[in-house]
Amino acid sequence: MNVQKVVGPASGNSGKTVEQQLVAAVEMADIRSEPFDHIYMERVLDPETYGALLAALPDRRFYHDLKHRDALRNDGSSTRLRMYLYPELVRRLPMEQRRQWLPVSRALCSASLRDAFKRKFRAALEQRFGKSVDTLGVYPIPILLRDQPGYRISIHSDVPKKAITVQFYLPADASQRGLGTIFHESDHGPGAEKVTQMPFMPATGYAFPVSRTKSWHSAATASDGDGERVSMMVTYYVADSFFRRFYWKARRALLSIGIHSDH
Repeated sequence: MNVQKVVGPASGNSGKTVEQQLVAAVEMADIRSEPFDHIYMERVLDPETYGALLAALPDRRFYHDLKHRDALRNDGSSTRLRMYLYPELVRRLPMEQRRQWLPVSRALCSASLRDAFKRKFRAALEQRFGKSVDTLGVYPIPILLRDQPGYRISIHSDVPKKAITVQFYLPADASQRGLGTIFHESDHGPGAEKVTQMPFMPATGYAFPVSRTKSWHSAATASDGDGERVSMMVTYYVADSFFRRFYWKARRALLSIGIHSDH
């Protein structure tokens, strides 16, 4: 794989940490308002870091089935494999995989990345929650995904407990460009027609503030010819009370002993 060719020149990312690169990608991306507020991020990692990540992709034994109804096969198995990227879990990986993925896991959980997204979507978040984003509490859940042929997800806007949805694409080259998330104006009628699609390109990603009435998105069914679709996500869940913060921290603690939600 010619990483330099598929990702592009390192540009301003040279010498920056993974966390600094991700934050810079958020800050450089312009907000697009159609069909709803979102950003598309490019060159989120320098070619060397990106290539090393792909070369150190964790073995499938570290993932578990995500039992989302759209992802299930007839035999009950799932077309979406998930691995949580919390640092304490990534430390369990073999040495080389751990070395490459720990900086990523820390960056996805960082306050600087969280705050960059909150600043970027300030207007939409403050309109939804009725208060400054500076006082809006959110909790990150970072995951690594390997979507298999047959994976799909129908049009939905995400549940209210989500504040911001982020996905970073990790393909090896440009051959999967057409596999990106599709944004819609509505979940039914003419508005459900495809409005725009995020290109599934190396070292790119998208993010949007969740709105129950606006952030409609989907993923078309992947074929055998499409191959495996690899990406990582960080979802920021609403955590603006002691109970909600305790809930998300407790769920995280349970992961350390192998207890996780199927959804």
